[in-house]
Amino acid sequence: MTRRLLWAAPPVAVLALVFLYPLALVLRQSVQPDTGGTSLRPYADVFASAAFGEALWTTVWLALGATAGCLVLGFLLALVIAFVPFPGAKAVARFVDVFLSFPSFLITLALLFVYGTVGMANGLWQDLTGAANGPFQFLTTPWGVLLAEITYFTPFVMRPLLAAFSQLDTAQLEAASSLGARAPRIIRSVILPEALPALAAGGSLVLVLCLNEFGIVLFTGAKGVTTLPMLVYSKAILESDYPGACVVAVVNVLISVGLYGLYRVVSRRAGA
Repeated sequence: MTRRLLWAAPPVAVLALVFLYPLALVLRQSVQPDTGGTSLRPYADVFASAAFGEALWTTVWLALGATAGCLVLGFLLALVIAFVPFPGAKAVARFVDVFLSFPSFLITLALLFVYGTVGMANGLWQDLTGAANGPFQFLTTPWGVLLAEITYFTPFVMRPLLAAFSQLDTAQLEAASSLGARAPRIIRSVILPEALPALAAGGSLVLVLCLNEFGIVLFTGAKGVTTLPMLVYSKAILESDYPGACVVAVVNVLISVGLYGLYRVVSRRAGA
């Protein structure tokens, strides 16, 4: 027992120094107002502010909307890759794995090049019609953030789905087809029940990631779109309100940890 404790001490010490100590500093700062002393006044001030309520609502609806979009799009794309034979299907499946390593701002920049105010789509429209401005002006709105998050996080749903589809007994599909079941019914009655655990695991992960996404919101330059991570940045960097920033950070961490716990439970049951 003593030997095990000795082996465990170094990694626990590193974890405490690198992660727990900074987190403790944030928590301590959140109860230390600028006036001095220890008080819950920063929490009361932040919770009473309209900016916090708006940021919380924006964070939640963007995360839920992006998660729903990723689930639908990820399921459809995974179905095509897994069950529709076409040249390069294996290469596309491997690319999904590579895509997971891309930084989020890279996808946002790519969307700006295509749909930005001076992007390719608007430029082509102006060349064809002679208009002064193109019709694609949505990237700097909440819908642009939503599109970027769905584009970036959909592979996080596809990966567990492709793994689940690879273990599906093809005999069930052949039996259903031989009995006259059409593709929609096969998907609804055979494939979807097998995919539900993977969908739940992938959706839970995407929800956690979307709640904490900062780079996409920042790089789209969406006006009036303030999420909890953006509010932390605004209070700490722009307003120098460090207690307020720490309060928002603590709330964001608590929500994220709770959802991550849900993700782990779902993943364990799904075998992901």
